Amino acid sequence: MAGRTSVAWGSDLVQGAARFSDWRRSRELGARIPTPLWELAVKLASRHGVSRTSQALRVSYYSLQDRLEARGPASATSATNEQALSPTFVELPVAAIGTACECSLEFEKPCGAKLRVQLRGPQLPDLVALGREFWESR
Repeated sequence: MAGRTSVAWGSDLVQGAARFSDWRRSRELGARIPTPLWELAVKLASRHGVSRTSQALRVSYYSLQDRLEARGPASATSATNEQALSPTFVELPVAAIGTACECSLEFEKPCGAKLRVQLRGPQLPDLVALGREFWESR
């Protein structure tokens, strides 16, 4: 089973999980997670996503998400080529979509999975929830 976990998570997540596990074994009961471990968790979440990282490290999804958001966007000088080429989020105002008769949205993951949504008329599904489910699915 350990082989399957490392393949699904990646070696850096497995190493991070091991560091958290070591800390949990040696900590005092009720001790807070130290800052260096939180920094590691935020770094991993920026690479692998909050959901997968929180599961791997066994930390609160919402605490990790708050810390990642508090860090702010990565500086342009420290961005890797992969991050520079990754798509960015584009917010569409509801009024702009509501007036269109027909519209289609396409989501594509780096692994090749695609989701296409055809929108017709003024009724809008919860696109944020739909997109989140697609991006966080395996």
